[in-house]
Amino acid sequence: MAEDINVLALVKGEERYLFLFNDSRRADTLRVLGRFASNPELSFTWYDAAVMSQKVRATRKPKTVPTPPPASKRLNNPSVTDFYGD
Repeated sequence: MAEDINVLALVKGEERYLFLFNDSRRADTLRVLGRFASNPELSFTWYDAAVMSQKVRATRKPKTVPTPPPASKRLNNPSVTDFYGD
Protein backbone atom coordinates (compact mmCIF):
# COMPACT_ATOMS: atom_id res chain seq x y z
CA MET A 1 0.00 0.00 0.00
CA ALA A 2 1.38 3.41 -0.94
CA GLU A 3 1.93 5.98 1.79
CA ASP A 4 0.05 9.26 1.62
CA ILE A 5 2.04 12.42 0.94
CA ASN A 6 1.31 15.41 3.17
CA VAL A 7 1.61 18.87 1.63
CA LEU A 8 2.18 22.15 3.49
CA ALA A 9 2.70 25.47 1.76
CA LEU A 10 3.64 28.96 2.91
CA VAL A 11 3.68 32.06 0.73
CA LYS A 12 5.69 35.05 1.95
CA GLY A 13 5.88 37.84 -0.56
CA GLU A 14 7.76 36.51 -3.56
CA GLU A 15 8.99 33.40 -1.73
CA ARG A 16 7.12 30.11 -1.77
CA TYR A 17 7.82 27.34 0.73
CA LEU A 18 6.42 23.95 -0.13
CA PHE A 19 6.90 20.93 2.13
CA LEU A 20 6.06 17.41 0.96
CA PHE A 21 6.49 14.59 3.47
CA ASN A 22 5.09 11.23 4.46
CA ASP A 23 4.46 9.99 7.98
CA SER A 24 7.84 8.26 8.22
CA ARG A 25 9.68 11.55 7.40
CA ARG A 26 7.77 13.80 9.82
CA ALA A 27 10.79 14.28 12.16
CA ASP A 28 13.02 15.19 9.20
CA THR A 29 10.47 17.78 8.10
CA LEU A 30 10.47 19.37 11.56
CA ARG A 31 14.28 19.60 11.46
CA VAL A 32 14.16 21.28 8.04
CA LEU A 33 11.74 23.88 9.41
CA GLY A 34 14.31 24.73 12.08
CA ARG A 35 17.11 24.95 9.51
CA PHE A 36 15.07 27.27 7.34
CA ALA A 37 14.23 29.50 10.32
CA SER A 38 17.90 29.77 11.30
CA ASN A 39 18.94 30.74 7.76
CA PRO A 40 19.25 34.56 7.64
CA GLU A 41 19.07 34.54 3.83
CA LEU A 42 15.44 33.35 3.96
CA SER A 43 12.38 35.26 5.09
CA PHE A 44 11.24 32.09 6.88
CA THR A 45 11.07 33.02 10.59
CA TRP A 46 10.94 31.07 13.84
CA TYR A 47 7.28 32.03 14.05
CA ASP A 48 6.74 30.46 10.62
CA ALA A 49 8.58 27.34 11.80
CA ALA A 50 6.39 27.14 14.93
CA VAL A 51 3.16 27.49 12.97
CA MET A 52 4.26 25.01 10.31
CA SER A 53 5.48 22.50 12.90
CA GLN A 54 2.04 22.56 14.52
CA LYS A 55 0.55 21.78 11.14
CA VAL A 56 3.05 18.96 10.59
CA ARG A 57 2.08 17.44 13.92
CA ALA A 58 -1.63 17.90 13.18
CA THR A 59 -1.36 15.83 10.00
CA ARG A 60 -0.55 12.75 12.04
CA LYS A 61 -3.20 10.14 11.55
CA PRO A 62 -4.53 8.69 14.76
CA LYS A 63 -3.57 5.10 15.28
CA THR A 64 -6.55 2.89 14.85
CA VAL A 65 -7.46 0.96 17.92
CA PRO A 66 -9.50 -2.14 17.27
CA THR A 67 -12.96 -1.80 18.71
CA PRO A 68 -14.05 -4.58 21.00
CA PRO A 69 -17.03 -6.65 19.93
CA PRO A 70 -20.32 -5.26 21.19
CA ALA A 71 -21.27 -6.51 24.61
CA SER A 72 -24.32 -8.66 24.86
CA LYS A 73 -27.38 -6.65 25.81
CA ARG A 74 -28.74 -9.58 27.77
CA LEU A 75 -27.20 -10.44 31.09
CA ASN A 76 -26.67 -14.05 31.90
CA ASN A 77 -28.43 -13.86 35.24
CA PRO A 78 -30.10 -16.97 36.63
CA SER A 79 -33.83 -17.05 36.15
CA VAL A 80 -36.24 -16.84 39.07
CA THR A 81 -37.14 -20.47 38.65
CA ASP A 82 -33.53 -21.42 39.36
CA PHE A 83 -34.06 -20.20 42.93
CA TYR A 84 -37.65 -21.25 43.59
CA GLY A 85 -38.15 -24.16 41.28
CA ASP A 86 -40.97 -24.55 38.79
